[in-house]
Amino acid sequence: METHPAAPAAGTAVEPPVRVLVADDNPIVRAGLVSLLEAGGLTVVGEAVDGAHAIEQARLLRPDLVLLDVRMPGTDGVTAAGPISALTKVLMLSYDDAPEVVGAAIRAGASGYLVHGSFDVTRLVEAVRDTVAGVDCPLSPAAGRAVVAALHRDAPAGPEPHHPPQYALAAHPAPAPPCPLSRRESEVMHLIARGLSNGEIARSLVISEYTVKNHINRIFAKLGVRTRGAAIARWLGTAGGDGQ
Repeated sequence: METHPAAPAAGTAVEPPVRVLVADDNPIVRAGLVSLLEAGGLTVVGEAVDGAHAIEQARLLRPDLVLLDVRMPGTDGVTAAGPISALTKVLMLSYDDAPEVVGAAIRAGASGYLVHGSFDVTRLVEAVRDTVAGVDCPLSPAAGRAVVAALHRDAPAGPEPHHPPQYALAAHPAPAPPCPLSRRESEVMHLIARGLSNGEIARSLVISEYTVKNHINRIFAKLGVRTRGAAIARWLGTAGGDGQ
């Protein structure tokens, strides 16, 4: 006797599948990623072998997200992240965790950056879904540390030459701007800067992921940002103040 899948109950909303484009020059890595994503319930709509191909496929297929490698021949992933991010969400996935590379990718428009070896299948699928939904901008711990390192490196070196020497000001430093975050939000922000995922933050603080997401939404609103990378950059300038 032939059977058919049960139809969804009347009035039940069916979420459309998340459509992903995978861009990596290594065919073995591509095949592995496709298998993992599809096993996690995501739909892989296409594959690309380099940055230029990824841009072309993103324009043609209009996926919900492009999973983009960094080191590819011809047009690399960081270069491709700019034009692709104008079309859809970009999640970098690479072995490269150099601060300048991670920082460049985030500045180019990538919504998140995962480093191979620092996540499992569940985390990868969760990162894709959260990025598409706009509830998270995932950074692997190594990528989070790299962003912080890049921000420190790019910070202004000090006063202009005509200003008094820095040591002359040390006895009376300018007060740090007040931090707009509560103590709990500051704790969450500290863990974000370390590259922890929402689930890892929840386990660290013994709270639910739903509560973590609420904290992050308030943090983004208070800091006037939309991504984790931008939040880290903004927070580094205010973290010296006292929380409430």
